[in-house]
Amino acid sequence: MENILREGSAKTPAVNFDSASGVLELKGRSIPENSVEFYKPLNDWIENYGANPKDKTIVDIKLEYFNTSSSKCILDLFKKLESLKTKGAEVLVNWYYEEDDEDMEEAGEDYQAIIKLPFNMIEVEEI
Repeated sequence: MENILREGSAKTPAVNFDSASGVLELKGRSIPENSVEFYKPLNDWIENYGANPKDKTIVDIKLEYFNTSSSKCILDLFKKLESLKTKGAEVLVNWYYEEDDEDMEEAGEDYQAIIKLPFNMIEVEEI
């Protein structure tokens, strides 16, 4: 299975989805012109990965900011990951947020309340 490796830009996060290790990472800012278009290949990848996932999938979310349309797409991404769990795979979300960034901390807590996946809330100095 092809991995997804994308450089981040001023408007889009860096993406590193590695099927061999089972580690999926989003890092940076997510304010793309068209969030649905940006996230569709990521959701499709997770769907394909779900056919033969690792025993343990780790999702590292290291976003310093995302807009409203990205938040819906990220929720869709989590829902796809949630379906892996129902198939017996272990999925763990590490939600990184910068110290004093209450908005990003709260966003992680909101996802944690909606999605039935284990979340680690991880405060860091800088993303």
